[in-house]
Amino acid sequence: MSKTSKKISLQKESSKRKNGSSGITKQKLSSKKLSPKNGNGKKPSKVAIPIKDNEILGIKKQYLKSNGSCNVTFRLPKEAAPDAQVVTIVGDFNNWNLTENQMKKLRNGDFKATLKLHHDKDYRFRYFIDSSRWENDWCADKYVPNTFGSDDSLVIV
Repeated sequence: MSKTSKKISLQKESSKRKNGSSGITKQKLSSKKLSPKNGNGKKPSKVAIPIKDNEILGIKKQYLKSNGSCNVTFRLPKEAAPDAQVVTIVGDFNNWNLTENQMKKLRNGDFKATLKLHHDKDYRFRYFIDSSRWENDWCADKYVPNTFGSDDSLVIV
């Protein structure tokens, strides 16, 4: 098997894995040397080995048994707001307050925030980028029209 076909088969294998959430799992491939004891006395070659990043794009829900709430983690990928400095998540859960829930910017450029929401409820929301631009969640549970002629993201908890 050639190096290229090994890499392709590893990419296919890694893309089949799921993380059990409603988001999209990011996969990284890195080059790693094989063991020096490869049986033929030659130097080990490089192959692509999938490495789980365990980062979730979109919405991740963790239901809490103790009080009937749910920790919902929202993640906006850097591709949605490549030059953004500040992103807030705005919606029914904070009475559409533009400044209340600022998201944390991660090293990779994504933005992330976790909110505790009551279950058995739907929440409309959007991302507000640099106090000037709105963005929907690419992995929202649903999209619903709003009164401004566009759509809101919907998370169903």
